[in-house]
Amino acid sequence: MTSRFAQVMFTPEVQLHQQQHGSRDAYSRMADAAGPVRDRIGPDEAAFIAERDSFYVATVGTTGWPYIQHRGGAPGFLRVLDEHTLGFADFRGNRQYITRGNLDHDDRVALFLMDYANRTRMKLIGRARADDSPEMVERLSVPGHSGKIERAVLIDVEAYDWNCRQHIPQLFPRDAVEQALGTLRERITELEQENARLRQR
Repeated sequence: MTSRFAQVMFTPEVQLHQQQHGSRDAYSRMADAAGPVRDRIGPDEAAFIAERDSFYVATVGTTGWPYIQHRGGAPGFLRVLDEHTLGFADFRGNRQYITRGNLDHDDRVALFLMDYANRTRMKLIGRARADDSPEMVERLSVPGHSGKIERAVLIDVEAYDWNCRQHIPQLFPRDAVEQALGTLRERITELEQENARLRQR
């Protein structure tokens, strides 16, 4: 966990519960480790983000209710534009526009990026904004994707956190499993053929 993430997330109410359950001392040192400086997206974070084919994004509407949306695309559709900025092409979906409307009320977002195969997750918080400029839409377009891009969405990253592996189920993409099974089936066929030849001898 970064110092900035702790500074933003450890509100007085959170700190009270940390105190009651014995974790406040350790977390307070973490929050005090540096001043309120935005986290920089480093090489490890950029590589992890580039491999993701989906993420979850949370926003809050005028009613105060949170809303979580799943966004998916080809690996790398969520781009690191610089050490403080992410961006992605916002394709036309079911046209509910809940996330888009919520951003007009409150631009703060939280992202969950999951790597189930390696039981790793990264949380990011930041401020999101729409960018309708043709240049940015073109920059964030996804090669081979036939969907209509309605806008680009840019996220100014405030902080991030790498979570522990505990309780993350290990899941694998279907295409990776099918490829592995295909290799195993080929090997089984080879062994069966070799076994048949040995029996004939």
